[in-house]
Amino acid sequence: MKLNIKDTFTTKLPADPILENSRRQVTEAVFSHVNPKKTKEPKVIHTSQEMANELGISSEELQTDFFRDVVTGNEIYPNTKPYAMCYAGHQFGNWAGQLGDGRAINLFEVEHHNKNWKVQLKGAGETPYSRTADGLAVLRSSIREYLCAEAMFHLGVPTTRSLSLSLTGDDVLRDVLYNGNPAYEKGAIVSRISPSFLRFGNFEIFTARKDVKNLKILVDYTIKHHFNHIGKPSKETYINFFKEVSKRTLEMIIHWQRVGFVHGVMNTDNMSILGLTIDYGPYGWLEGFDFGWTPNTTDRQHKRYRYGNQPNIGLWNLFQLANALYPLIEEVEPLEAILAEYKTNFEQKSLTMMKSKLGLFEDNKNDLGIIQNLEDTLQLVETDMTIFFRNLSNFSDENSNLKVIEDAFYDAENISEEVKQLWNTWLNTYAERLKKEKLSNNERKAKMNAVNPKYVLRNYMAQLAIDAADQGDYTLIDELFQLLKKPYDEQPKNQKWFTKRPEWARHKVGCSMLSCSS
Repeated sequence: MKLNIKDTFTTKLPADPILENSRRQVTEAVFSHVNPKKTKEPKVIHTSQEMANELGISSEELQTDFFRDVVTGNEIYPNTKPYAMCYAGHQFGNWAGQLGDGRAINLFEVEHHNKNWKVQLKGAGETPYSRTADGLAVLRSSIREYLCAEAMFHLGVPTTRSLSLSLTGDDVLRDVLYNGNPAYEKGAIVSRISPSFLRFGNFEIFTARKDVKNLKILVDYTIKHHFNHIGKPSKETYINFFKEVSKRTLEMIIHWQRVGFVHGVMNTDNMSILGLTIDYGPYGWLEGFDFGWTPNTTDRQHKRYRYGNQPNIGLWNLFQLANALYPLIEEVEPLEAILAEYKTNFEQKSLTMMKSKLGLFEDNKNDLGIIQNLEDTLQLVETDMTIFFRNLSNFSDENSNLKVIEDAFYDAENISEEVKQLWNTWLNTYAERLKKEKLSNNERKAKMNAVNPKYVLRNYMAQLAIDAADQGDYTLIDELFQLLKKPYDEQPKNQKWFTKRPEWARHKVGCSMLSCSS
């Protein structure tokens, strides 16, 4: 396995001079060198050939012991020095100080076909940033991350990627519900891939420590290697850098809202500077359409990171990034203007996105009202978001009654006459609005089906794969991996996955209740 290794990150940015792997506060450094922990009995159980191709790794090389040992931390690729990043963050709205890669270890950079990728292991052992944790990960959470990152990519959502999913052969102690009942689980490692794993928190930590020198070094590096189209470092460039990050962050969140994805932990240390979905922990997809839903048990009381609040949290996090960049700009007005623009752009982009989901492409002053009315109606009874929008594409003059969408209702037989009437009223309004469109029914259906996925990684689906994998059966991991490569296609053979969450999963741990425990 011969890779085109680069080392711009470790050679251009300040390193921690202390080489021992001890938990500590790290100052004046972007990263610390640290090697992964060797594992007892490593075994690769799934790989993404598509991602391997991006790195220049052949299908034959994926089968080698060398590949296995590299992606499980048992062998260091020649002439590379693994490292963990230093960053801080706001967690659930509160400043948390130094955080860093507590269980993620970056192996190396690969350049292939003019693209630069960072290869990282999640769950590969302790780092200086592990605090009181062990730096490991379990199979349960690793399956969820591995599948979801690739699923999001094929949904068209900006995201980090997955290369491999491996067992370590070691047992890991976890308290899945934080209720004082820890148990041993199978250890696992995901090999994660991204052009950069830099987060808002990487910049916050230097400003919090009044280390403007290293803040500038990091910002200049980030612009040169990831935003070079905005020009060489200057005050104007720093402003445009923030504007670009704001734009990418909003685009990512609009995609989340479009497919019904809820991240669950939008802390600033989990916000990618490239506007990529990063750190798949207690995420989930909306089952019943509900602006107030969060998949994270830790957030169950205040619901800070609920579905409907994700755009607001994106703005809040950008405000923290603006504070972090301020020492390089020293002007409030341009930063405030960009934050205000985020609000305006969200309203416009959200409207455009919802119109595309409804197949409304002509300008019409009443569309916002139609959408708001729909969102209210969707919450009258439990209504599956994915099924509703997918089936709505079948709406036509000949097929314009409640039967078009009734498969989306969780308890269709017991819907009151009042609710049926409200739905019929909305459907009639929708039918009248569609008459103003120029597209044929088939053309509209194709456009709607291109933005409304038929298949998403529902929590119960991931849990089924986890339960099977715990018994040594990895076939469902591959079945879901292949299914989610084509989320917008009909896939008649996979129709069984186009269904509402089964009742057994309503209150099952892993299906309705998720924590940060991984």
